[in-house]
Amino acid sequence: MPTATDFKDYYAIIGVDKNATPEEIKRAYRKLARKYHPDLNPGDQQAETRFKEINEANEVLSDPEKRKKYDQFGQYWHQASQGAAPPPRDAGVGVEGFDFDQYGDFDSFINDLLGRFGGAGRTRGRTYTYRTPTGEPTGFTSPPADTEAAIALNFSEAFHGVQKRLQLDNEVINVRIPPGAKPGSRIRIQGKGHPSPFSQQRGDLYLTIEVLPHPFFKFADDNILCEIPIRPDEAVLGAQIQVPTPDGSVTMKIPPGVRSGQSLRLRGKGWRQPQGGRTDLIVKLQIFPPKDISPIEREAYETIQANTSFDPRAQLQEVTL
Repeated sequence: MPTATDFKDYYAIIGVDKNATPEEIKRAYRKLARKYHPDLNPGDQQAETRFKEINEANEVLSDPEKRKKYDQFGQYWHQASQGAAPPPRDAGVGVEGFDFDQYGDFDSFINDLLGRFGGAGRTRGRTYTYRTPTGEPTGFTSPPADTEAAIALNFSEAFHGVQKRLQLDNEVINVRIPPGAKPGSRIRIQGKGHPSPFSQQRGDLYLTIEVLPHPFFKFADDNILCEIPIRPDEAVLGAQIQVPTPDGSVTMKIPPGVRSGQSLRLRGKGWRQPQGGRTDLIVKLQIFPPKDISPIEREAYETIQANTSFDPRAQLQEVTL
């Protein structure tokens, strides 16, 4: 007869109270299954043992009928593996209101307990299929594990799309990255994840996109951003300048009187969108004064300085504490 130390407390294994709801059991099981999954703990025997215990506990507690019988039979659950007969009714084992004499041997007892066919009483002649919480027929198995990996692209590859060859363990696969991939976006490759250690069925591979920095373009939410230097005379008088875009230069008109740091927008010249079309290119203007100027330029600036009526610091006269 088993002792109290032989008894596996499935509620303690899952980490829930005996009165836990099915949803609480499901959440606790999923959290622990992810934590101790063999694919995430390669070579860790303790994690593998813990993972099997978690699945064993969930197999019972997630099924209302099996959970009810488990609650009723208590510590005699483990007699199944010992082949012993169930305890007699007068054994003083503290299990009230249950007729153990209806079972000829412990196999019949445990079959009825687990809901298998061939047990005594109301379960006789019924066949059951074990299922995981996902509904897939199985024994004590786990679903195939998805695999996460990162792939780095330069700006051109991400913008135009590219075909990449990846080495996965001993397998080489071709991956097509569609145009317009952005940092943090994910690509799913079906059936290329790690196999389950139980069923050998493979999960999916999820690639997270990383876009390497570009010396000129930067991401600004869905748009892209660049900085363009302009001369002081272009800022004052306005101009038409050439601005690089991801697919070639375009002409942009600068209105008179722009300030350093002011941004202009080139619509439809930004990043590619998955559904088609383009976002915008944000052009940030920076006024660059020349360091080395010719005598004619110096004379022109001195003439402007001597005759200007514009004082950009006029309002500062009123600033006090």
